Amino acid sequence: MTGRLLAPFWITVLVVVLTGGEVLAQDSTRTAPAPAVRKKPKKKAPPPTRKKGSRVLNDSTKQVYGPKTVLWTTEKSLFYNRNVYVPLDTSYINLHRWTYIQRFNNFYKDLGNMGTALSPIFPTMPSTVGATTGFTSYDLYYDTEEPRYFDTKSPYTQINLVWGGKGRAITKVEFSRNVHSRWNFGFDYRPIFVDRQLQYQKANRQTVSQYYDLYTTYKSKDSKYLVLFNYRRMRHRVVENGGVNTNALTSLGFFDPNAAFYLSLGGSASGGNAVTEYYKSGIHLFQHYQLARPFQVYTITDIHTTANKFSDATSGELNAAPPVNYFHFSQGDSANASDQAILKTFQNEAGIKGNAGPLFYNFYAKLRSYQYENTYQEPKSSVLAYKRTGTEKYVGGRVELQFDSLTQLSGMAEYLLDGHYKLEADWKSPWIDASARSTLAKPGFMQTAYFGSHDSWNNSFSAVASEQLSGFIKVRIGPLFISPGATFTTLSNYIYFKQKVDSTLYQQVLPYQHGVQVAFAPELRFSLQLMKRISLKTQGIYTLLVKNDGNALQIPLLFINSQLAYEGPFFKGNLHVQVGFDAHWQSTYNALGYATAIQQFYVQDARVAMPSPSFLLADVFLNAKIKRGRFFFKYQNLMQAFTKSGYIPTPGYPGTRNLLDFGFIMLLFD
Repeated sequence: MTGRLLAPFWITVLVVVLTGGEVLAQDSTRTAPAPAVRKKPKKKAPPPTRKKGSRVLNDSTKQVYGPKTVLWTTEKSLFYNRNVYVPLDTSYINLHRWTYIQRFNNFYKDLGNMGTALSPIFPTMPSTVGATTGFTSYDLYYDTEEPRYFDTKSPYTQINLVWGGKGRAITKVEFSRNVHSRWNFGFDYRPIFVDRQLQYQKANRQTVSQYYDLYTTYKSKDSKYLVLFNYRRMRHRVVENGGVNTNALTSLGFFDPNAAFYLSLGGSASGGNAVTEYYKSGIHLFQHYQLARPFQVYTITDIHTTANKFSDATSGELNAAPPVNYFHFSQGDSANASDQAILKTFQNEAGIKGNAGPLFYNFYAKLRSYQYENTYQEPKSSVLAYKRTGTEKYVGGRVELQFDSLTQLSGMAEYLLDGHYKLEADWKSPWIDASARSTLAKPGFMQTAYFGSHDSWNNSFSAVASEQLSGFIKVRIGPLFISPGATFTTLSNYIYFKQKVDSTLYQQVLPYQHGVQVAFAPELRFSLQLMKRISLKTQGIYTLLVKNDGNALQIPLLFINSQLAYEGPFFKGNLHVQVGFDAHWQSTYNALGYATAIQQFYVQDARVAMPSPSFLLADVFLNAKIKRGRFFFKYQNLMQAFTKSGYIPTPGYPGTRNLLDFGFIMLLFD
């Protein structure tokens, strides 16, 4: 608790130091005051007669700066020459959805605690077709924090604090200010501190994550030259417990808060023995120069370092000894495991872009060099299916056709000169939304060859082909909005991890590549507005696995999100609230298990599979706004308070219990 309280204190001190001085001019349009004109003194008027009774002085001053004087945009908007800066969003709607699972509408699952490894419920498309580490379980914690770029008339600070029950906390501080009208700088800071939930001990952290970025924007006087720069860094550390030890369950069962876990967590507040860690840092530079009104040249430079680590000082130590060792297979000094995979990349994209009426066009060439290391005890003499270093050469382009403010057609194509590619197309209109994706991507490094304390393989996998089509019709009839549609996904040479329980096979979780997987997912989204203030919103997805070689895809047959809420003002508009229920339900299915040492989710062996049973997740929430302040209260997992049983997002890992969460957002403009 002390660490969690000190962090906001030092954040506040930093904000005061940065915002307290007025040395830097915020508005270059200010002019010096006109010289005073000397006037002849007038005779003093007689003092007014004092009336009986109290006198009220109106000493209030009008606040000049606020959400409307702080404008922001994204690099994508500037790249596409939209140049749209929008005021701050001060909405309080769905403020209570603060965890990463809820932010993405339950489309991901974790290990039952905030900050742990994440896996998508439905198939996703790769964002990179070239060299990757193959580790993805913690990417979302970094990828979703891309900084925004501001134009401020005063120093701006946003402080977002969430105190979840049982020591689950996240803080986000956003600061920005203009040096002058063409130059802005700022930073973001986002720590996550989460106590372990099994055998809960106050301030005994399971997740400790520190993310920050620094950014700046500059534009020349004639507005022809624009530069955006940011530096980002995150270190995300999770103490692994291995899940509930089913061989040592008490009479209270799987959802006993004091249930025994497999891996020792140690007795200190600083952590335990088995630890996974994700580190990523990046330098990003975007430069754009306008040669003519419809024509610009640009460059985008990126330098990244990504590292995934696993360490365990006593791999064989178990909290309660099960029939077999938790890791099943060890090599080298297994009592002091220290595995690490590092990928360093340098990428430079250069091209032209511009507008021809409503059409935006872009053509580019890109060079991307990489260096990969698997630093455990990789045999240097091994003939690997990949090269540790290399340079990738790409060509590509983007287009966007804006028919009107609501109708848009966009697309992009990227071709890696060795044959891999990525194609995307999107159509948005008031009546229909549709998208198409197609990729041919390289296998990840760790799936191809890996050497660690508990895992070892060397494969020759083929490129992975993925196609995804989706389309939705949008119809509004009075208070009813309805949007039926479907998503069709095809995977070829799909690479996944699978468990094989075999007495002759010590490594039970290994990567496999199987022919074709086809998933068809009809979906219905609708919302109904009742009596102007009450809304019902529902999303339902039915997934049919048309073909599933190797049972590589494990998806619940039914997946439902719903919200019933009241929204409206009180006290003459001084208080705005949203109060209601969030519900999520998915049918029973054999969810992917989790392999701690390699940070990978895997298909369970059907002979020993532990299914994730259906369970209704229901949250009660109150979101509110008073002037510029916003706050929320949420009681999470209401059903567990009555049933005494919960949900299992990942086999062996009970989900977050029924807890009360609180959070608030402050905006400062001076």
